[in-house]
Amino acid sequence: MSFANLKRQSGNLDKLSEAIKSLNASSESSNNDDKFWKIVGDKSGNGMATIRFLPASEADGDDSLPWVKVFSHGFQGPGGQWLIDNCLTTKNQQCPICEHNSTLWNSGIEANKEVVRKQKRKLSYISNIYVVSDPKHPENEGKVFLFKYGKKIFDKITEAMAPEFADETPINPFDMWKGANFKLKIRKVEGYQNYDKSEFDSTQPLLEDDDQLEKIWKSEYTLKDLVSDKEFKSYDQLKSRLDKVLGLNGEDVPAKTTVEQMKSLPKKPVVDESQVMPEIEDDDMAYFSKLAEED
Repeated sequence: MSFANLKRQSGNLDKLSEAIKSLNASSESSNNDDKFWKIVGDKSGNGMATIRFLPASEADGDDSLPWVKVFSHGFQGPGGQWLIDNCLTTKNQQCPICEHNSTLWNSGIEANKEVVRKQKRKLSYISNIYVVSDPKHPENEGKVFLFKYGKKIFDKITEAMAPEFADETPINPFDMWKGANFKLKIRKVEGYQNYDKSEFDSTQPLLEDDDQLEKIWKSEYTLKDLVSDKEFKSYDQLKSRLDKVLGLNGEDVPAKTTVEQMKSLPKKPVVDESQVMPEIEDDDMAYFSKLAEED
């Protein structure tokens, strides 16, 4: 896609709307390096920054979406080892971790369901963003980064594109000219980062200078690299890691045995299934990854 074509398509929501419908019709790892931006809160866990979601990069091509969707697993086994890996269902392939979880869930044993809630796959999205305002790290302002976010923020993107009320105008949040800045607001709620107060501002061009906008667009990262084969272990590699972390030694273990293994862990309260697992944020995944590397 040329920059001229990108501008001509400004305001067109058709492709993104179809992608949203496809995602909603289906069932529901990024590298922790300086390419990724994250908001930093104060001592109480509160914080605010302003970002702009960017369109698909030049390298990703005309038909690419401005996000990639990634499933991952991050949990600790009964022996203390961690499994931190991308889930093969991201690439529509069979995942041994998901298969193991399905066996436990279908056993009908509530304790097994508790284990599954801890081991279930986590959903993340990754997009290119432009940092408009970052009070904690002003050196990030005016730069392009990758941003990893969860379903709550993606829902806000969806709502902006298909608002609930008739007096609200749909926008394309990824549009450089007719999109809107996103005011990212975090609070600490029950020990987890909460994004409920985040919102889109009124529509406006990111910048008035098309030459500067083109430079920003050309500096974006290639999203398809984040879901390339090199970012995923093979089925056999994941199965081997799962067996090691859960102490299965490559053998099929009856559900009752797995429950017995998990009794050594601190007992967790039963969670309402509509709120099975809070979104895992970048800080948590970085911590888990460090622990996993120490095995």
